[in-house]
Amino acid sequence: MTKYFGTVITAMIIIAAIVMAFLTGDMSMTPVQNEALRTLVIICSCSALYCFVVGQLTGNYSQMDKLWSILPIAYAWVIASKSGMKSSLVIYALVVTAWGIRLTINFARKGAYSIRFWEGREDYRWSIVHASPLFRSNFAWVLFNLFFISIYQNALVLAICLPAWAAMSSEAAASAVQIAGLIAAVLFLTLETVADEYQWNYHQRKAQLLGEGGKLEELPYPYCLGFNVSGPWGRMRHPNYLGEQGIWLSLYFFAMGTKLHWTITGPLLLILLFMGSSSLGEAISSKKYPRYADYICQVRKYVPIRKFKA
Repeated sequence: MTKYFGTVITAMIIIAAIVMAFLTGDMSMTPVQNEALRTLVIICSCSALYCFVVGQLTGNYSQMDKLWSILPIAYAWVIASKSGMKSSLVIYALVVTAWGIRLTINFARKGAYSIRFWEGREDYRWSIVHASPLFRSNFAWVLFNLFFISIYQNALVLAICLPAWAAMSSEAAASAVQIAGLIAAVLFLTLETVADEYQWNYHQRKAQLLGEGGKLEELPYPYCLGFNVSGPWGRMRHPNYLGEQGIWLSLYFFAMGTKLHWTITGPLLLILLFMGSSSLGEAISSKKYPRYADYICQVRKYVPIRKFKA
């Protein structure tokens, strides 16, 4: 009960911050920003249409998952180029490019991409969500695919890049907060990279052991658990999610400093998305692995206070 109460309070704080940002933020834009925004919206709209149509035709609803790491690179460089290659926005685009390359490689090695671009491995969570009682009606799933998977997720990916678009009109020198934001973004990117490597190596070895005929409960520790507790995963249940949320919030501060601007809604909405995604993932893991409940009790989601003890 305490866990869910904390989640609700966190969500309420985030929603209040989003509302406050809209109420107090500057909504004006320069002609250059207006031109850049039109380009960004066109790309976003085409992507949303593609994800919906291809998802419906193929039954593979991970089309947006494949584009999640690619679109921000395009958005960041559109913004940088429209700004006349402003140095701070070029740095922003370089960090986003490094982030996107890392995530694309990590997704590709899981089989997500194919020469036939509409194919590739679908995220396992979509089939579980699709099978829920809420989507017994095919029409309900079509609406979910249209409004959440295709439109909302595309809009969210654009929204997390809009702080850089807002910074196009800024002429102020970099502040200490902006420099700290850049350093934090690099650190969060490093955390994501390290966490992904530990996760990949763990599941590759577990699959190898199972392929040799072993049963999960008979495998050596920690593979017998079924879930990873090596590296940062031994102290945080979602170090990759922490890195993902942290990098975009840090990039907001790199772009905007301490200024409260309505574009902070993108990073905040991303946090809300990961609250739901982490809860879904943990519910699935709890059903699959008997010791996962112990893991939840011992290890916090993002704060590395305690280490998992078998």
